[in-house]
Amino acid sequence: MSNRSPPVPIAAPRTWPTWCLVGLGWLIARLPWTAIFRLSGPLAGLAFRFGGSRRRITETNLRLCFPELGPAERQAMARRVFEAVALGVLEVCVAWLNPRRGRRHRVRLEGVEHFQAALGKGRGLLLLGAHFAVMDIIAAPLASLGPVAVMYRRNRNPVWEWLQVRGRRHYFTEVLERKALRPTLRALKAGQAIWYAADQDYGAKHSVFAPFFGVSAATITATAQLARHNGSPVLMMSQHRDPAARSWTIRFEPPLANFPSGDAQRDAAAVNQAIEAAVRRAPEQYLWLHRRFKTRPPGEARPYAP
Repeated sequence: MSNRSPPVPIAAPRTWPTWCLVGLGWLIARLPWTAIFRLSGPLAGLAFRFGGSRRRITETNLRLCFPELGPAERQAMARRVFEAVALGVLEVCVAWLNPRRGRRHRVRLEGVEHFQAALGKGRGLLLLGAHFAVMDIIAAPLASLGPVAVMYRRNRNPVWEWLQVRGRRHYFTEVLERKALRPTLRALKAGQAIWYAADQDYGAKHSVFAPFFGVSAATITATAQLARHNGSPVLMMSQHRDPAARSWTIRFEPPLANFPSGDAQRDAAAVNQAIEAAVRRAPEQYLWLHRRFKTRPPGEARPYAP
């Protein structure tokens, strides 16, 4: 007998507060960009002050990954992380809830020749991504380059689940749940690019430990497995924001060399190295709020314990 709770209906009374937030997001998506950028500051301040565990997780991650920084420097960076993430949340409102406007903003493309050459091989393409503060606001220019599908993690809240799938369908050919292996393999076989984030800790079962900012991190092996299935090239894609210019940049790197190698440890290290290099360009624009190092090698203490 399953212990899983039955799904909550999307219009159940317990979802009404979430619907109110969606309505607020709809209004925010229609504000001028100047107002949206200004609104992000107070929102970040509230989140930082009352963030509780997320603030502690962020500060722990920065302590582990940037040991050269002093306490005051780390706290200042943590504040900038919250500012970048708060603005990213408001950007998502525009992308998902005002899609026509989501196609009208300044986005610069770098290294697009790597994307076009890799996709032109006809074997599908894995766009190795990560959880940057800038996310779906770059969906329209990315999807304009060719057939691009996106992978995501299902949300238990039915309203958020509906919203993220509906919002991404405005731009991408397919919105693939991360456990949906067959549709993912079909998309690669059909020659599509798949935007795929490989930087979260999903436990030890399907992972190996590889360095990330010098810290052992449980790294999923699915990237190499997907690439091997259809001989699909894998290239790093990152996206960053220039707050002063109110513009965004998508950057494509050359495909990972000799990937997959057949060595799970080596491949995981290559994935983490590519992500780390992208993060270091603007470290405050990475989602340090998630517990990247929650799974530890045997005998090693858990860093997020209170």
